[in-house]
Amino acid sequence: MENRFRIYNTLTRKVEQFIPNEEGKVAMYTCGPTVYHFAHIGNLRSYIMEDLLEKTLRYIGYDVKRVMNITDVGHLSSDADTGEDKMLKGAKREHKSVMEIAKFYTDAFFADCGDLNIKTPDVVEPATNCISAFIHMIEGLMEKGFAYESGGNIYFDTSKLKEYYVLSNHSEEELLVGVREDVDEDENKRNKTDFVLWFTKSKFEDQELKWDSPWGTGYPGWHIECSCISMKHLGEYMDIHCGGVDNIFPHHTNEIAQSEAYLGHKWCNYWFHVHHLNDKAGKMSKSKGEFLTVSLLKSKGYDPRVYRLYCLQSHYRKPLEFSFEALDNAGAAFEKLTKRIGSLSKDGGAVEPEKFDAWKARFQAVLCDDLNSSMALTVLYDMLKEDMSDATKYALAEDFDRVLSLDLTTAYAQRQAGNGVDAELEAYVLERIEERKAAKKARDFARADEIRAQLLEKGIVLEDTREGVKWKKA
Repeated sequence: MENRFRIYNTLTRKVEQFIPNEEGKVAMYTCGPTVYHFAHIGNLRSYIMEDLLEKTLRYIGYDVKRVMNITDVGHLSSDADTGEDKMLKGAKREHKSVMEIAKFYTDAFFADCGDLNIKTPDVVEPATNCISAFIHMIEGLMEKGFAYESGGNIYFDTSKLKEYYVLSNHSEEELLVGVREDVDEDENKRNKTDFVLWFTKSKFEDQELKWDSPWGTGYPGWHIECSCISMKHLGEYMDIHCGGVDNIFPHHTNEIAQSEAYLGHKWCNYWFHVHHLNDKAGKMSKSKGEFLTVSLLKSKGYDPRVYRLYCLQSHYRKPLEFSFEALDNAGAAFEKLTKRIGSLSKDGGAVEPEKFDAWKARFQAVLCDDLNSSMALTVLYDMLKEDMSDATKYALAEDFDRVLSLDLTTAYAQRQAGNGVDAELEAYVLERIEERKAAKKARDFARADEIRAQLLEKGIVLEDTREGVKWKKA
């Protein structure tokens, strides 16, 4: 490709030039949600940054095929194959069937993605669609000597691998710190790091979803689904596999182990991991009780696109600490930015090709440097200060938004329309605000109060803030 895209590869622990298996095409896989509850905004940070990755690759000319699973069976409350199935846990909590829970929270997840302008992957496959594929792969692993039966379950034998911890140079004890829940030892395992490929009814009698298999009635382990679903839709060779850093161990480590044992060759070249969103108490988690969702942000008056901007302001490989004060700052920036772009006239002069190409090249360059989203925003701000036609600036903002997905050219007009504000009323309000500002400067506070009262009669509420005077319809 013309643009030399470079990305940090967890597998090699360094930033590398991206070279896909097939020139001009990218096979990309994203670990999807376990649909037993709403996604919290920490989960959604990963999907925002994965969306940015996909759109950047498309923007610089790649033909991307992106696949994502939906985990609707097999993910236990501990990442180490112990505890209760999360889907069953959700069904019991809400007194519904597992499939009712899966349908509701899958729809909720994609509604959140829509609010955040996250593109739906080209292929979305629920795990329950692929049971026969899981069984076929497990049979293959047993035939090759990489899996064994014990206590009614089928396990992957990690002792048969030359190297198991390929995604990290840490020890097993260190890696378990990243697992979401405490780990209980499974006495059926030959080795501590072995993991379940298939559970049978001997272990979970109350499991709602069960299928016949050569080893008895049961259901698949969590890790097998991503390997099978990716191979089904992307083939034996994959370019990029995405997920949060908490997926590195054991989930992605186990995916590599079983996939390469089954295929007999390297499976995925680049591993892309997004760091945690933290609050002051640490990593966000559903297990802590109340957790932050897109719906909660909307109920507090936040535009979900503000949260997207908030995430783009930080690099994907850095932890991000959430606070409502920081989100308020992002909201003020979003309002100011979209208002500035909304005031541009797309017919204001002609698009200047040389300037357009130069600024686009700058924007591409920072994105190609390990997906530097904060610098991409800086390029946008710098571009808007440049001495060039409105038409050029508008065209560039529209072009950059193919990746940023903030509705840069439409958000302000949408906001004004939603507020019932037309251009004439806005001009009147801004004129009165300037008049009030002058009155306060002259210490004519009676006149300033009179202007506030006049605007209130017209349904306009003023608010004095550190960033200046804000106004809205009552």
